[in-house]
Amino acid sequence: MSLPHAILTALLEKPSSGLELTRRFDKSIGYFWSATHQQIYRELGKLEAEGYIRTLPAEQPARGQKKSYEVLPAGRAELARWTGASQDPKPLRDVMLLRLRAAAVVGTAGIEADLRRHLELHRRQLAEYQEIERRDFPPGKDTPQGRLHHLVLQAGIDLETFWTQWLTRAVDELAVLPEGDTA
Repeated sequence: MSLPHAILTALLEKPSSGLELTRRFDKSIGYFWSATHQQIYRELGKLEAEGYIRTLPAEQPARGQKKSYEVLPAGRAELARWTGASQDPKPLRDVMLLRLRAAAVVGTAGIEADLRRHLELHRRQLAEYQEIERRDFPPGKDTPQGRLHHLVLQAGIDLETFWTQWLTRAVDELAVLPEGDTA
């Protein structure tokens, strides 16, 4: 049920059209909660039907004009309820970890190259997050909202740091294993 709450959050930050919202998702919330454009548009319709958001009146009626949305008091109340509710952490499900476990049984052919590819992808993501941190969170930018946004970004930095360290260790470990000695 988190996608509707991600949308409510984004709309409370700034009323937006569906297109603007999907672009903003791609540049911020989408780093940690991904959704396709279709999912976002479908969810906007549901949120409007539930009375959580409304379409802003158009300045000039025009056919094909994009609709902009804003959060209604019921939507703000739902987001506040959800934010304050207790939720258990989700168990880790990662395909690479499962593939590595399987490699211990069937052999490591091909997995080292993919581990290296994943390592490069995580290094790039880490560099992107660090650039965002340099650009958007300079010393002295210390508003309550900014501190919480920075905390979310720091979680991404910490996760990417973990993955780059772990993948480096995994690649190093595979490099010293004798060929075909795992099955």
